[in-house]
Amino acid sequence: MHVRATPGPWRTAAVLAAGLTALAACGSGGGGSGAGAGTPRTGGTLTFAVGSDAGCTDPQQVGSNDTIYSVRQFVDSLTDQDPATGRIVPWLAQSWTISRDARAFTFHLRPGVTFSDGSALTAEVVKANFDAVPKLGPLGLLAEGYLSGYQGTDIADPLTFTVRFKQPNAQFLQATATHSLGIEAAASVRKTPQQRCAGGVIGSGPFTLQKYVPNQSITLAARKGYAWGSSLWKKPGAAYLDRIVFKILPESGVRTGGLQSGQVDAIGSVGRADESALKASGVQLLARANPGVVFGLTPNNTRSPLDDEKVRQALALGIDRQQIAQTVFPAGTQPATSVLAHTTPGYVNVGAALGHDPARAKSLLQSDGWTPGSDGVLQKGGKKLSITATWGPVAATNQPTLELLQQQLRTIGVQLALKEQPVAQFARLQTSGNFDLLFGNLTRADPDILRSSYSSKLSNPYRLPATGLDDILDGQAAEPDQAKRLDLVAQAQRQLAQHAYTIPVVELQTELGVAKKVHGLLFDASSRIQLHDTWVG
Repeated sequence: MHVRATPGPWRTAAVLAAGLTALAACGSGGGGSGAGAGTPRTGGTLTFAVGSDAGCTDPQQVGSNDTIYSVRQFVDSLTDQDPATGRIVPWLAQSWTISRDARAFTFHLRPGVTFSDGSALTAEVVKANFDAVPKLGPLGLLAEGYLSGYQGTDIADPLTFTVRFKQPNAQFLQATATHSLGIEAAASVRKTPQQRCAGGVIGSGPFTLQKYVPNQSITLAARKGYAWGSSLWKKPGAAYLDRIVFKILPESGVRTGGLQSGQVDAIGSVGRADESALKASGVQLLARANPGVVFGLTPNNTRSPLDDEKVRQALALGIDRQQIAQTVFPAGTQPATSVLAHTTPGYVNVGAALGHDPARAKSLLQSDGWTPGSDGVLQKGGKKLSITATWGPVAATNQPTLELLQQQLRTIGVQLALKEQPVAQFARLQTSGNFDLLFGNLTRADPDILRSSYSSKLSNPYRLPATGLDDILDGQAAEPDQAKRLDLVAQAQRQLAQHAYTIPVVELQTELGVAKKVHGLLFDASSRIQLHDTWVG
């Protein structure tokens, strides 16, 4: 089947559209800031405050939203995804052909594209990118999952290539729209992962990475002569802005105060407590639900006592998700009813396994041999039911959420200790397996995020055992029939919840605070930001 710029995309689009239509933005700005606010102006600097730094500026290695905001601006992707419909549309690739068994994807590149070092985008460069991704291992967790089963890339001519997979790979087309498979220059690909993390990425995007000061700032400059933007963008050619500065300000109050005083123009991770004050000062609040894996506690499934299914199930039953959503998170946030957010294509409600039932949780633990100690904490074999949840300061909501979880689980006899870990160390921590529970989420507008997160055949950061779940996850990735694929996705969600391999808590809703002078700040399909069409004035 052949896909060009004007006709509709591959047949996954209908399913994606059904799932993603619900992603329409809410809040005082619709899909972006300052809609219809006069004639756009060229020039100026946008200062955007975020709460954390992942310690890396390589899109193929970064998974933290706060850092994705910046790295998305200096790499382009083969395709883009319409946030309103879920359609896959042209970007660096102007058309593509997909084999009937979804094992071969042939792309035709747009001519004339160059990277910021002056080198040309060619099929050979794309091949170098895709050949290098599997070598990243756990450093490139998302990108590696998107290329699972990768056999190689065949080059037909300088602008035409075919990506081949060992088995059908239904999710790959959408993966080409993500930042994780953003295309980097050959000189960038040749660098070590550490060099790329330290600011060594060369992209073809509308902005270039000018300066990276870890834990302080990421500075971008507009690319002169840029002329190959996504077909979704309104402005042809170069971006409006001259410069973007992402400031890392961990304290929510500091970000809020900076926006109110005019020291910054936009902020991420707006907390519920700050919404009223920001609205009163005339700030636009933009919100959009994130597709993908919800915020949750994911156990190291091989580590005692979390290798015990009854313990994991009790934790899931001991959590009052509604209270957390309404107490900690921005207005409109929904409690988790599956491992996937409701805005993800293929989502099913498995709420029965995630209901708040402390009596049943206690009964499960009692039947498992846990008895109350003198302090009320359950114990067995002389050991307390004490578990540590590790988290990173990527969102202002993380700490209050975990503190509330700590209180809730204490009522069923579980002692939850909290451990903050720098964001930059999370990949290493997952690789080491030296954790009980990790708190976090992963955003992607495709249900294959389940396979990259929970298959024991891939990097398996949470140490899930090899079970029939692997076959289900592999099956959905290989199934070209979308009705059959979504049935497998539903089965996977039910098994993950039934065995409590992960413990969903709350859906992530991205909420940004944006000054009135900022216009055209848009969410992409994954609820991250795209700043090519953004202007100030």
